[in-house]
Amino acid sequence: MNFSKWIGAGLGWSFGGPIGAIIGMVLGSIVDSISGNGAPLLGDWQTNQKQNPPYRGQTQARPQTQPGDFEVSLLILASVVIKADGHQDKRELDYVRQQFVGMYGQERANHAFKLFKGINQQQIPVREVCMQIQRMMDHAARLQLLHFLFGIAKADGMVTDSEVRQIYTISGYLGISSRDFESIKAMFYNSSDNAYKILEITKDATNDEIKAAYRKMAKKYHPDRVIHLGEEHQKGAEDKFRQVQEAYEKLQKERRF
Repeated sequence: MNFSKWIGAGLGWSFGGPIGAIIGMVLGSIVDSISGNGAPLLGDWQTNQKQNPPYRGQTQARPQTQPGDFEVSLLILASVVIKADGHQDKRELDYVRQQFVGMYGQERANHAFKLFKGINQQQIPVREVCMQIQRMMDHAARLQLLHFLFGIAKADGMVTDSEVRQIYTISGYLGISSRDFESIKAMFYNSSDNAYKILEITKDATNDEIKAAYRKMAKKYHPDRVIHLGEEHQKGAEDKFRQVQEAYEKLQKERRF
């Protein structure tokens, strides 16, 4: 699969709006090294863009997110987080590459990272990009994006305050509640109350409230909720689901119920 076919294969709504503009700029900047004279690659993308309805903000009904839409959104937001603390750590870049190899295989990961390097050289309009994602992507997929972003921030061994602030800003633009943000954030920290935060409850919760919270969170983070994104993205969802189970089991042992 060549680069132009890859970039057009799994994209739907991300051909339009600010995300589509970013993709177009990246293709324009790397086209010479891929196609020689620039025409075939950029032409293929422009043809695909014309065949998809343009982004219309709130007036457009939310379609089902395609795997490629999720992939491109992830790459753009990963670039924002990696640059949040003022420098790009090689371990974070390696984490992105490794995650893509694990999810997509070597060839597709190579294409994705080529696009990522082009995205990384641009100034990203964070709010506009996130608003497009919020309007077009379902809640479960947006939670999956947030989980991946914390994974990137933690790749160098610690999550800095600037990275947390950037991810929090992104989550707000994505329409993710502060409770969901704190739940996913807690999956990347070690503290005595992490299990409560993951289940979105406080330490004074009753045993019955803990059980109810577990059922709610297990449903929210169940891997089947992102099945439309492809098997490759269910692995990350399974990790969230597993941490919810572990949080519940920890509280069961502590409280002996």
